[in-house]
Amino acid sequence: MTSSAASLNRIRIGSAPDSWGVWFPDDPRQVPWRRFLDEVARAGYEWIELGPYGYLPTDPARLAEETSSRGLKVSAGTVFTGLHHGPAVWERTWAHVARVAALTRAMGADHLVVIPSFWRDDKTGEVLEDRTLTPGQWRHLAGQTERLGQEVGDRFGLRIVVHPHADTHIDSEENVSRFLDATDPDLVSLCLDTGHYAYCGGDSVKLIETYGERIGYLHLKQVDPEILADVVANEVPFGPAVARGVMCEPPAGVPALEPVLAAAQRLGAELFAIVEQDMYPCPADQPFPIAERTRRFLRSCGA
Repeated sequence: MTSSAASLNRIRIGSAPDSWGVWFPDDPRQVPWRRFLDEVARAGYEWIELGPYGYLPTDPARLAEETSSRGLKVSAGTVFTGLHHGPAVWERTWAHVARVAALTRAMGADHLVVIPSFWRDDKTGEVLEDRTLTPGQWRHLAGQTERLGQEVGDRFGLRIVVHPHADTHIDSEENVSRFLDATDPDLVSLCLDTGHYAYCGGDSVKLIETYGERIGYLHLKQVDPEILADVVANEVPFGPAVARGVMCEPPAGVPALEPVLAAAQRLGAELFAIVEQDMYPCPADQPFPIAERTRRFLRSCGA
């Protein structure tokens, strides 16, 4: 075993429906779920996320059979929230969260990835609300996220990991730091997505070194710096930016993943690092060879 391979023994690599161009529970332009499961296993991944609720089977027994027969295990589920709107949206949010959390728990996973709501539509680019939160909305976001962490932990035994994301209110270094400083580390951890953080101008290694105890989960992706520069200059919404190829196959983009993985390893914690190369929409034959090459590249990094 090489020294680099030995050095990343705390990192568990997986992939997700997102890397197969899946953003929605049902969309004719997306790869069918059986093909995703077949190909993610064939590409060499052992762990997967559930993706949008309803894309994979939601009956736990059936999903367990489909995954185990392919040698796959589930690392996390994903929920979408608008918690900066305060207690008024709690019941609607919890109805969505509870469905996903129950399936996630039934599949033996420990994490629930929490994505904040978009301030502009990821398909159409329509501006839905102000991109800057008021102080009151920040208080709602922090307080309601802590409540979510408490409830998800108490009722389902899961740990929430909040995912900074382009075109949401938790995006840049400034906003991520503000969110982390405002929330209880015992209730709220972070899912650091290297591509989204770079997209929004952040430095993933610096974030890991500054807020290491808050990093509970990783998404691995890269951005194409040339496409990103045009996207930023022209204020292109996230969905159309993805269609332009702003998220690219590693190691062609930024950030370099080797230093990110090394910094994560130094935290001394067991961490999932799930490959998520946003590609919606994409031809059905495009994801598998990229996934296979990406797995090979990550092995070369020691992961």
